[in-house]
Amino acid sequence: MNLYTLFQWVINMRVFLNILIGLGLIFAYVKYLEYKGVYYPTKEILIYPSSVRISFKDIYITTEDNVKINGWFISNPKAKYTLLFFHGNAGNIGDRIDKLQLLYQAGLNIFIIDYRGFGKSQGRPSEPGFYRDAFAAYDYLLNMIDIKPEQIILYGESLGTAVAVDLALHRKVKALILEGAFSCGRDMAVKIYPFLPRFIFSNSFDSLTKIKEINAPKLFIHSRDDEIAPFNLAKKLYDHAKGPKEFLEIQGDHNNAFLSFQRSYISSISTFIEKL
Repeated sequence: MNLYTLFQWVINMRVFLNILIGLGLIFAYVKYLEYKGVYYPTKEILIYPSSVRISFKDIYITTEDNVKINGWFISNPKAKYTLLFFHGNAGNIGDRIDKLQLLYQAGLNIFIIDYRGFGKSQGRPSEPGFYRDAFAAYDYLLNMIDIKPEQIILYGESLGTAVAVDLALHRKVKALILEGAFSCGRDMAVKIYPFLPRFIFSNSFDSLTKIKEINAPKLFIHSRDDEIAPFNLAKKLYDHAKGPKEFLEIQGDHNNAFLSFQRSYISSISTFIEKL
């Protein structure tokens, strides 16, 4: 190898390494954006069920990986079923009081948890961690409150729909209610970052694959105007789901459509539960 050839080889290797480093940095930045785009936890809880005259029990449970998470158990004397509630990707359980009021009026016990990193729960948010939190909440109902699997209805809103779907895949439940659902994380990421290639995103929170295997009855609730979780992604998930299944279309934004259509919202949930 002469000096000129050696010089060209060094230059080419340097260019190649710079390209690799650049691609690595882009990949790392995309993963950072994915994480920051998914989790928006709030630590301080500003309002409690007692603020709206609903009694509750403040619960702390420990997950299999030794993370302590917080939740509320709301007992309803009229209840035949217990709703295990998984909220969305922002705020904490205190931001769901309006919804808890309506669901309580439907005659249900409610157990709502804050995922790790949210509210008073320890730890750092992650997809595998959320699933462990859900398992711990389910096991608490069975072992500490003596709720039977056939008395448990899972309720997921937004990102919580993926948590509910995963739990329903691995544990026996009576039914599944999904509000503001989406098909999978990759579909959502492409919506947010359409200028980036689809393959670069991880296929996280993949409800689309899991829901095909779930036999429990399902109620989907989604707004045609949803600006966060597109209506077509909810329909995509619904179309892949096994029956029995129902779809309630409402109107309004992602976070408040249930309030705008609260009569239809509660009526449909109550009717769905009565038919179980």
